[in-house]
Amino acid sequence: MPPVAGGGHRRPPGSRVGDVFELVRLGLAQTRGDIQDLTGLSRVTVAQRVNALLDGGFLVEGGSRGSTGGRRPVELRVNVDHARVLSAVVDTTHTRVALTNLVGDLQDDEQLDIAVDGGPDPVLQAIEESMRTILRRRGLTTSDLAGVGISVPGPVDPRTNRPSEPPIMPGWDAYPVAEHLHDTFPVPVVVENDANAMALGEHAAHYPDCPSVVLVKVSTGIGTGIVLDGEVYRGVDGGAGDIGHVRLVEHMDAVCRCGSHGCLAAVASGHAVAESLRAAGREARSGRDVRRLLDAGDLVAAHGVRTAGRLVGQVMATVVTMLNPAVLVLGGDLATAPLLAGVRESLYPLTLPRATRNLDVRLSGLGTDSAVIGMAHAVAGRVYSPAAIEASLS
Repeated sequence: MPPVAGGGHRRPPGSRVGDVFELVRLGLAQTRGDIQDLTGLSRVTVAQRVNALLDGGFLVEGGSRGSTGGRRPVELRVNVDHARVLSAVVDTTHTRVALTNLVGDLQDDEQLDIAVDGGPDPVLQAIEESMRTILRRRGLTTSDLAGVGISVPGPVDPRTNRPSEPPIMPGWDAYPVAEHLHDTFPVPVVVENDANAMALGEHAAHYPDCPSVVLVKVSTGIGTGIVLDGEVYRGVDGGAGDIGHVRLVEHMDAVCRCGSHGCLAAVASGHAVAESLRAAGREARSGRDVRRLLDAGDLVAAHGVRTAGRLVGQVMATVVTMLNPAVLVLGGDLATAPLLAGVRESLYPLTLPRATRNLDVRLSGLGTDSAVIGMAHAVAGRVYSPAAIEASLS
């Protein structure tokens, strides 16, 4: 069973009940003996802490680990079914609403065809109705929820939990998304940038022990999620990773939907590729449409996506040189073999071998599930923090 929030090699401070839970949640401790070794607590005190967590339903006991002598130690695991998480993954032209356990195992979901540029009220109203429908269908109520998560295709200020000047989300700037949803679902609500959510999901599912994972989402827009030592790096106000609006001097004639000229998104996003395909006589208006053409084997679409990949690779060369990540994941509607080939074609020549010799560049292994899994972990990280566990048990 994977930990509730993968990654992270940090030792939680202190030795309270919540800190003991954190050791198990992060995968740093799997037995009572591990907890003793990490905290220095006595066997009796560890037993008291663990029993409180077992009685509260936060931990469960698993199988026995091999022993070098004496009793076999019993493994401790986070109870991933302690509560459910409802998540909404908002994209430019559609939204996915999902019910999961605490590690993102899918239990129910719905697809909503609603555009984000219609404004927050109709989108959130549709999300709320879908979430209520899913709860009714599964025989659940809000008391069964740990929390609600929502990812959006734009920057989110971590200080306010609100969208922050999102270029392709008119009407959403500083909108109280969490407060809006909390009126219907009186549980913690976590709002996250979509690329961050996807990066967290990929990290938790496939690279829990990896110190640095970067995900670039190439869809109708372009964004990057960065996970360092198990934590999303957001920057001072949520703007980290917004590479779609890095200017390319050789493309200053291209007008971006943010109003600027020369942005990467203006020439390499799904929206930009769709525009070029329409000029070639194809029916395409979004990254989703480009993906349909790719799946149908359209060679013109494949050429356009590979060209976009080269431009994305140019910008990612700087990101890779700065961060020296272990894994670079390509996600989003355009995450296909042509995009991967294009990124590699420009990324490697533009970086020193030192920066990329241990770099694994690959397509997402989760597809559209990455953000759903990421939001489940984001909610679990908030609701099951040491302080929250302490408050719950006290």
